[in-house]
Amino acid sequence: MATKAAHKRLTREYQNIQKNPPPYIVAHPSESNILEWHYILTGPPDTPYENGQYWGTLIFPPEYPFAPPAIRMHTPSGRFQPSARLCLSISDFHPKSFNPAWEVSTILIGLLSFMTSEEMTTGSVSASDSERRLYAARSRWWNSTGGGSYSNVSAGVTATSKGINNVKAGDGGLKFRTEWPELDAENWKWMRENRIDIATGNVLPDPNAPPANQCSPETSALRRRPNASGPGLGAVVEGGQAARAVGQSWVRRHRLLVGLVIVLGYALVSRMLRGVSTGTEF
Repeated sequence: MATKAAHKRLTREYQNIQKNPPPYIVAHPSESNILEWHYILTGPPDTPYENGQYWGTLIFPPEYPFAPPAIRMHTPSGRFQPSARLCLSISDFHPKSFNPAWEVSTILIGLLSFMTSEEMTTGSVSASDSERRLYAARSRWWNSTGGGSYSNVSAGVTATSKGINNVKAGDGGLKFRTEWPELDAENWKWMRENRIDIATGNVLPDPNAPPANQCSPETSALRRRPNASGPGLGAVVEGGQAARAVGQSWVRRHRLLVGLVIVLGYALVSRMLRGVSTGTEF
């Protein structure tokens, strides 16, 4: 339970963050517990996280602001282990370095800054930019479906809105839906409009689109490559090659006869030329 000082401080900070939300950041305390805060970081432009929807929690100690919160990001990002406590100078890993003047907005700005860097710490992971872009593209689906478990909750997993320390795939998106009902509704609209498969997060084929390999006869003809088994141009090419092979094989088999004919022809022509030059008849 929060102390009076912590309750007063967090109430004031919630009012401030509503009036002046930092760029790409929204946050609010849980209705049932002011020490449990939920945030959404929107991936900034020109980063691998662009347009990603990253949901996480801040769990404040009762003695806040004289001790820092535990920081977790539940949405897979390729930057942090989902739902793992993050070791940052603004988190409960380093209580002695925490400044009581820092507010919720300060903490979340610091988290976003660290996320877009490449510095490693406890709870962070390595991934390529393309992998992080894929996570960003699937983030809305993951948040609202619990990683695809919305319509098929995993065996042994009971969907519950309680206990956020280890929010992972399998709760059917219930906890996200409880804390972010408006965002959840927007996510489901986005999934319908973009034909996102609820179970996998992949884009379903458009039933109204023509098959990818369907094209005009002219285009098909231009795209066909000549080959021995195909009709048309392929058959013409094959036929020419066969004719040349036949001619070459006859000469090769009768090369002695061809040579003899050439020699006799040469001798006959030579005799005829000599007869003409001497005036004698052949």
